[in-house]
Amino acid sequence: MKDKGKLVIWPAYIDQTKSRSSGRIISRKNSIKEPHLNEIKEAARQLGLNPEVEPEKAYPKSWWEVSGRVLVDDKGPKSVIAKQIALAIKKMRGQEVPAKT
Repeated sequence: MKDKGKLVIWPAYIDQTKSRSSGRIISRKNSIKEPHLNEIKEAARQLGLNPEVEPEKAYPKSWWEVSGRVLVDDKGPKSVIAKQIALAIKKMRGQEVPAKT
């Protein structure tokens, strides 16, 4: 059942160690290494996206790996929201955030 007005953010979407064919949807430059559900939830909360964590879910492309997922409010394109979440996690980790071009 799809929740209306919600986007699913899988950790694979913003994981620097994954390839595009493995599910990453943002550039390597903007992605982060091995994001945790709690980091995604906290970043989404800071962005005002009302996150809901579903830790028992497995990403369909890697169904054998239970990575969990985070549902956030649909406030724009998924790739833009994923990038905002990744950049917020970088700030929380104290990493350098790439300059906007």
